[in-house]
Amino acid sequence: MTSPSNSEAKRTPLYDLHRQLGARMVSFGGWDMPVSYSGIIDEHLRVRSHAGLFDVSHMGEVELRGPKAEAAVQYLTINDVRTLTDYQMQYNALCNDDGGLIDDITVCRLAPDHFLLIINAGNIDKDIAWIMDHLPPDAEATNISDTKALLALQGPAAETILQRLTSADLSALGYYHAMASPVAGLDVLIGRTGYTGEDGFELMADASDAPALWQAVLDAGQPETILPIGLGARDTLRLEARYLLYGTDMDETCNPFEVTLGWMTKLDKGDFIGRDALLRIKEAGVQRRLIGFTMQERGVPRSHYVVKDGEHVIGTVTSGTMSPSLNQAVGTAIVSTPYAKIGSEFAIEIRHKAVHAKVVRSPFVPRRVKR
Repeated sequence: MTSPSNSEAKRTPLYDLHRQLGARMVSFGGWDMPVSYSGIIDEHLRVRSHAGLFDVSHMGEVELRGPKAEAAVQYLTINDVRTLTDYQMQYNALCNDDGGLIDDITVCRLAPDHFLLIINAGNIDKDIAWIMDHLPPDAEATNISDTKALLALQGPAAETILQRLTSADLSALGYYHAMASPVAGLDVLIGRTGYTGEDGFELMADASDAPALWQAVLDAGQPETILPIGLGARDTLRLEARYLLYGTDMDETCNPFEVTLGWMTKLDKGDFIGRDALLRIKEAGVQRRLIGFTMQERGVPRSHYVVKDGEHVIGTVTSGTMSPSLNQAVGTAIVSTPYAKIGSEFAIEIRHKAVHAKVVRSPFVPRRVKR
């Protein structure tokens, strides 16, 4: 049985197939999405060991074109897109004038004057309004979110499965690179990216082709016992791999340096939105940082749980779960900078009890992406 869903929520082109597969549906970011099919732990471990297929069509897509398209993306984002070759992708972010994170995004250069931005589902309206308000002349932005579907095939068997459906040489496709190639006879933009820490691909196609593409990939993956995967396992997989979730691990009250995104904040690339504020922040040093921790006693941390040193509040849990791969409770938290060092210890308040935790190196499970 599926759980009741919000009748006003948006639906992806695969909604009917999810219901046919017996998915438990939930409202997420304004979308009616599958949280699980066979069970979160089963789905999680199948991705780690074999392969899984995700519907991520709720994500947004924006195209920027024109003679000033590169200049526009360069000004809007904190990373340096000038380094991108055609069909190369980049993790990036939008910041406001104060250096707060509007969204974390993926940028793909499709041509010298043509860029694709992948944005988070809950931020589509906000991001597009921000982009439109800050476009220079000779650059045009188009919201293509409603016309596109996005699938993610993840796991150690992902390349073997997808290769059955395309004549393109997937072994030659590097991490964070893309190619346009037919898949199962359908026009698809294939990107070697993902959100699980495993090797895999994200497949962008026309919304009308999504059901056929979904079924073709599931059929091709039967020898590897592929499973459809819901949002529940997507969250545990991304946390084990220490990927951030916007709205949970970061928002506009955070700057990139606080949440370990200083590496992609290119302050020397020239002017961009938020640069002046970020220069001041870096010079002054941040007062809090995002860290990864493991529980040293029994207890599962959850978002918004209080982090303490004795009676002194030093931070807040952003994400937490019982890791299916490790059978250990893990999480991330924003804590006062003195407590951000590896080996620092503190307590998480769980059901009014102080439970011992320790800062550790993360990701918690090694990322096995193609290099």
